Amino acid sequence: MSTILEKIAAIEAEMARTQKNKATAGHLGLLKARLAKLRRELITPKGGGGAAGEGFDVAKTGDARIGFVGFPSVGKSTLLTNLAGVYSEVADYEFTTLTTVPGCIKYKGAKIQLLDLPGIIEGAKDGKGRGRQVVAVARTCSLIFIVLDVLKPLQHKRIIERELEGFGLRLNKKPPNIGFRKRDKGGINLQCLVQQSELDLEMVRSILSEYKIFNADVTLRYDASTDDLIDVIEGNRVYVPCIYILNKIDQISVEELNIIYKIPHCVPLSAHHKWNFDDLLEKMWDYLQLIRIYTKPKGQLPDYEAPVVLQNDKCNVEDFCNKLHRSIIKEFKYALVWGSSVKHQPQKVGKDHFLHDEDVVQIVKRV
Repeated sequence: MSTILEKIAAIEAEMARTQKNKATAGHLGLLKARLAKLRRELITPKGGGGAAGEGFDVAKTGDARIGFVGFPSVGKSTLLTNLAGVYSEVADYEFTTLTTVPGCIKYKGAKIQLLDLPGIIEGAKDGKGRGRQVVAVARTCSLIFIVLDVLKPLQHKRIIERELEGFGLRLNKKPPNIGFRKRDKGGINLQCLVQQSELDLEMVRSILSEYKIFNADVTLRYDASTDDLIDVIEGNRVYVPCIYILNKIDQISVEELNIIYKIPHCVPLSAHHKWNFDDLLEKMWDYLQLIRIYTKPKGQLPDYEAPVVLQNDKCNVEDFCNKLHRSIIKEFKYALVWGSSVKHQPQKVGKDHFLHDEDVVQIVKRV
């Protein structure tokens, strides 16, 4: 393992030494591709050993999963304890939490699993501490809470982002809009739909040759960077929303708090005093992009107590049926829907109809 770490260190040192200009752009692109390959090897060794997968054995439950990531002693355990009523050991010394502590909260009818992960440290992406296991679990989350100490937020924020990026996690980003298809012959065919400031045919060829790809169609639909292209080739990136929680606001002034509120994706709070939890839960709901669908048995009132919770990108009638039970779709005839997704109340729809939050659905089966 040390040889991979040595190679990573050597490439990072060379990138730091190399001046950024047009003449060195191709060389830097090649170094970035080599670095990405080595990092992938670090996460999943060539032998296919046990380093991959979830680092701490935690069964996935509920409608969504949120991971708490942060440095030791920033208040992750206190936050979990006060949010979910689950006891996670709290103390003044570092590394109190040595394994994943799961909790669960019910919010707007959805069951949300919370995971207090052990404190991350600088160099985690290179195998230091238990960073690899922590990030392996973070990759399975629907949303990440990065918990920061309000007295040193930017310094910690940069380090944690660098560690998570090194493991292929992309925070609050969308997948690159790049078309990439390998072919058997024909060389590299590059199509640029907009003018490119960083990538050209020569650069694309050199990056692909590092991956031993010599025949492919590449379509750049926006002004893409070398990092974007490498992410698409690697194909193992996880794009996950993230909320930055600035904890311990009881230690700063109101003026400082007003400045903090302007930072994007950020919620200031005090885990110890339970200040501003409502704001956090509301933002959590927005970022999870969940929708609630109420069921209506024939001849009865809708069940508003136990909604069926779906992801915003998987919310048609077929997804709804599958969430209830896999066998329902086989007997499905049509559905009656009340709510904002239809013009008439009720309206007869098929299995491809997309539902909106708080719609009411009645399934009609074939006789």
